[in-house]
Amino acid sequence: VIISTGARSLMLGLENEQSLLGYGVSTCATCDGFFFRGKDIAVVGGGDSALEEAIFLTKFANSVKLIHRRSELRGSKIMQERAMKNDKIEFVWDSVVKDVKGTEGVEGLVIENIKTVETSEIALAGLFVAIGHVPNTQIFSGKLETDDKGYIVTHDGSATSVEGVFAAGDVQDSRYRQAITSDGSG
Repeated sequence: VIISTGARSLMLGLENEQSLLGYGVSTCATCDGFFFRGKDIAVVGGGDSALEEAIFLTKFANSVKLIHRRSELRGSKIMQERAMKNDKIEFVWDSVVKDVKGTEGVEGLVIENIKTVETSEIALAGLFVAIGHVPNTQIFSGKLETDDKGYIVTHDGSATSVEGVFAAGDVQDSRYRQAITSDGSG
């Protein structure tokens, strides 16, 4: 048996976020970044994934606003330094996205500063949500060994804690989360 149930991106939970998924809202910069060539976009998050996405997106976008709910980043020092040195990245601190504007595509965001409770609107063409992933392993709870984040633990390649059961891809890979990794482990 090969388990390859993947992982799902955590979302902000906004009503318009779901309706605009694939129409300006994305969870994968390497998948969708080129659609935003010369446009102004935003990334939500503050960890390594969000920083990596923001840096990558500067290859295409005119500007990238990195929106983070805290006043400091959680990502590694080297990723923070790379992002801070990039002229195309602007940081929006202590802020959360309250709404995604647009009907047929993203037109902007409503942002709330959590310290001042002031809201503002930002016009832009895309939103990349990079706030984490959750592996689709609930069905295997108590049956297979998982790590503290819920990813299936593998050894000797793709073998799990149960003989004859293997795991491939994002269900056991919390680091790379790319299709080629899934193919290789499969």
